Amino acid sequence: MPALNVPVIDLQPWFSGTPEGKAEVARAVDDACRGIGFLVIKNHQIDPVLIQRVTEASNAFFSLPLAAKRKVDRPRDDAVRGYSAVGEEGLSYSLEEAAPGDLKESYSIGPSNVPDDDYHRGPAAGAHFEPNLWPEEIPDFKAAYESYFAAMSDLARELMRMFAVGLGLPERFFDDKLDEHISMFRVLSYPAQTEAPQPGQMRAGAHSDYGSLTIVMPDGPGLQVFNKAGQWVDVPYMPGTYAVNIGDLMMQWTNDQWVSTLHRVVNPPLESAVLNKRRQSLVFFHQPNYDAMIECLPVCLAEGEQPQYAPISSGDHLTAKFVKQTTFGGTKAAV
Repeated sequence: MPALNVPVIDLQPWFSGTPEGKAEVARAVDDACRGIGFLVIKNHQIDPVLIQRVTEASNAFFSLPLAAKRKVDRPRDDAVRGYSAVGEEGLSYSLEEAAPGDLKESYSIGPSNVPDDDYHRGPAAGAHFEPNLWPEEIPDFKAAYESYFAAMSDLARELMRMFAVGLGLPERFFDDKLDEHISMFRVLSYPAQTEAPQPGQMRAGAHSDYGSLTIVMPDGPGLQVFNKAGQWVDVPYMPGTYAVNIGDLMMQWTNDQWVSTLHRVVNPPLESAVLNKRRQSLVFFHQPNYDAMIECLPVCLAEGEQPQYAPISSGDHLTAKFVKQTTFGGTKAAV
């Protein structure tokens, strides 16, 4: 029986380190990833002071005039760095579905302090280690973002270890595929809406994520998941917790045993002074090393079965998805 709602999982038994505690959490995570592809985690070990610090830095950035934000505009379609304005991305296009641009703006960074060597800067690396862009107006912005990226990298590694145990693999099975990960930290700002959206337009259109997993800290409700019964259900909003979901690559890695689920961020009621206000989410998109090959895990292939997908590198898959969502099927959205 598939899960129809998103479970809340306490990670404290995992971090306590006992074999029984780790097994308990890994079983719960495996059940969630098979049933609905989403979970909400508490006792995640991320310092609330750091969360508040990056939240305040982000608030300060999105409060700047548009001209100031435009100084750190995204440099090109395949380089996901810097600022993207409202309407410049359409997440539904990653699924080949047309809709108006999403009612959000964003700021994105990737890995920092990248070595100047062929692996990170050579042709094979493409734009995956593109330099980050930093607004000069906010003194603590760079330090706060880099600290948060490091903390999310550590949490994502622990989640991948939970994934491994849940799948019946050695706990550190994924470690050497993540040691040069090409993840992205993105803060999404959803402005208050002053007029009715266009037909089909949302704060974030229905989409699945691309990589291994996503870790989201929202500041309010609105995130919904499409469950296996064909229903849109709310992801529980609990201050101080993270929503976690798996992405397309994790689904491919597990030969569709785990599900990368459609989700969206719905519009608030225009007339609601309580709900129709600016919202913000801290989102960490975890992505394996660009040269990690994503192919069916042996534990996910029964005797006589064939893999559902051809092998693909993490980097190639990510680039193709991002170009689709930002070029709108070949035509750049109006600013």
